[in-house]
Amino acid sequence: MKTEHILVVRFSALGDVAMVVPVISSLARQYPDVRITMLSRSFVRPLFEGLAPNVSFMEADLTSEYHGVRGLNSLYRRLVAKRFTAIADLHDVLRSKYLRMRFDLARYRVAHINKHRQGKRQLVSSRGKVLRQQPTSFENYAQVFEKLGYPVKLDFTSLSITPSREVLQLMPLNHRPSYNVGLAPFAAHEGKVYPLRLTETVIRGLGERHEDLRIFLFGGGDKEMAVFHEWAAKYPCCVVVGDHLKGLQQELALMSLLDVMVSMDSANMHLASLVALPVVSVWGATHPYAGFMGYNQKPENAVQLDLPCRPCSIFGNKPCQRGDLACLNNISPDLIIKKVENILLTQKTKTL
Repeated sequence: MKTEHILVVRFSALGDVAMVVPVISSLARQYPDVRITMLSRSFVRPLFEGLAPNVSFMEADLTSEYHGVRGLNSLYRRLVAKRFTAIADLHDVLRSKYLRMRFDLARYRVAHINKHRQGKRQLVSSRGKVLRQQPTSFENYAQVFEKLGYPVKLDFTSLSITPSREVLQLMPLNHRPSYNVGLAPFAAHEGKVYPLRLTETVIRGLGERHEDLRIFLFGGGDKEMAVFHEWAAKYPCCVVVGDHLKGLQQELALMSLLDVMVSMDSANMHLASLVALPVVSVWGATHPYAGFMGYNQKPENAVQLDLPCRPCSIFGNKPCQRGDLACLNNISPDLIIKKVENILLTQKTKTL
């Protein structure tokens, strides 16, 4: 009898790929005799290594080795040699559609994601807006496997990560602060970024109210690091993670030791969710109703304002209709601080 072997395709972005993890993990445990290969970009490999014995990872460099139609044809030939029995396209973009077409013509079992674009268009419409919860990415991913004959119940809890020596050095057992807070203040688009001046107010407020608190700043890039270093120089409670740790695996390990994460609607919200870290998520132009809330995150921990124009964008990449980004500028730093403190109090109560 031929062993079932599913190829799962999702190339980007980091947050979207992170949302695949709970589904693949659940699928792998519920179907231990089925082999699963995740095809994606190299930088997300740490999310899938060690996930389950029947899960493997395959990287594809789409910018050079597999660029263009010729490159995709080469990738297809490489994939065919792996003898897959089913193809799950969790991306549904030009590259994955082309690969899907090749497999379909070769009579493979193929299924692809339904992104519910009509519902999302209604959600962000300037006229006749319909505020209705759309299926989550986790549900959409799971539906693809159901189409292939593998209904899956999402029972993922957390990645199991052993912190390295470098990570543990940031969390010394002696003189350890009572609270450790992660902060990821950046996102790909302006419509998802809480103003930095207000973010600094959050840092200052938490530092003044809790002497035994440290704030770990997550992010990369020259611009972000410059802001982080400025904050760290002004506020002793701040630790710039990028100065001490390198790579996704180490950052996940650090997140697993924190008490709470403050994040925009961005990849760090999803990474924190993979290690069961509570997240205070800040939403501006986007909205949890689009289906991109972090896995198992509580809706009451989302910070957002009810405005007639919200949401105006699924990804936060459209210009503000009002021109003032009121959805972000009008969020009080105290609201974020209070939500963080509520989680810290809950965490402390659990340890008593």
